[in-house]
Amino acid sequence: MNYIIVTGTSRGIGEAIIRELIQKDNHLFCISRKKNMSLISEANSKGVNLDYFEYDLNNLCDIDKLMNGIFEKVDMIRARGIYLINNAGIISPIKIIDKCDKYDIIKNINVNLTAPMLMVSNFIRLAKDIDAEKRIINISSGAASNPIEGWSCYCSSKSGLDMFTQCVGQEEMNKEYPTKIISFAPGIVDTNMQKEIRSSSEEDFPNLETFIDFKDKGKLKAAKDVAKVIKKVLFDKEFEQGKAVDISDYI
Repeated sequence: MNYIIVTGTSRGIGEAIIRELIQKDNHLFCISRKKNMSLISEANSKGVNLDYFEYDLNNLCDIDKLMNGIFEKVDMIRARGIYLINNAGIISPIKIIDKCDKYDIIKNINVNLTAPMLMVSNFIRLAKDIDAEKRIINISSGAASNPIEGWSCYCSSKSGLDMFTQCVGQEEMNKEYPTKIISFAPGIVDTNMQKEIRSSSEEDFPNLETFIDFKDKGKLKAAKDVAKVIKKVLFDKEFEQGKAVDISDYI
C-alpha cells in the first residue's frame, strides 16, 4: 500500500494530483481548509481509502498533532511507500514590501515555508524507522530564482523552500532508511492563484499585463496536465535527492 499525503487539495494542482492518485493501491490523505466533497465521492465510488483533514496550515502550532493523526492510520508493515506532497501555497500579498500588512507577510511565510518545513520535519521523524520508499515533493516556483517586483514575500518563501529542500536532502543521504526529497517548479498553471494575480493592480504589480497575456494567449498549463507530471515524478526511478527541478525537465 502507498500512503500519500497532499496539502492544498480543495482546488487547483492539489485537487488534480489527488484525482490522478485515486487508485486502489493508494491510501490518500488530503489536507485543506475546506473539504473537497467531490474528491471524497470519487474515492468512495472507486473503493479507494481517502481521509480528509480540514486544516489551515497558517496554524503552525498543531501541525505536529495533524501529522501524528495521519501516521496513526499508516500500517507500517503493509507500507510499500509513504509520500508527502507539500502543494498548498498563497501568492498574497501582491504589493511592494513597504505597502504589505505585517500579518499578510507572516501568513505568506507561514503557509509557503514554515508549514512545509514542519510537515517535512514531522514526516521524517515519524517515518525514520520504516524500511519503505519515502519521498517528499515540495511544490516550488520559478519565482524562487527570479526576483519579481510586488512578489517579495512569495519569491522569498519559495526560494527558502528550495534551499530547505537541498539541506534536508544532504541530511538524509547517510541515513539507514533515508527520505528522498526534491522541490518541483510546475510552471505557470491555470489556477485560482493566476486569477488572483490578474485581479491585482498595475500599481502593486508592474508585470500585470504579462500575466494577463499568459491567459489570453493560452500559455497557462492545465492543472490536470501538471498533476500527471507530478505523479510521474513521485514514482520515478530518477528521483534525485535534494534537487530543485522544473516541469520542463520532464516534458
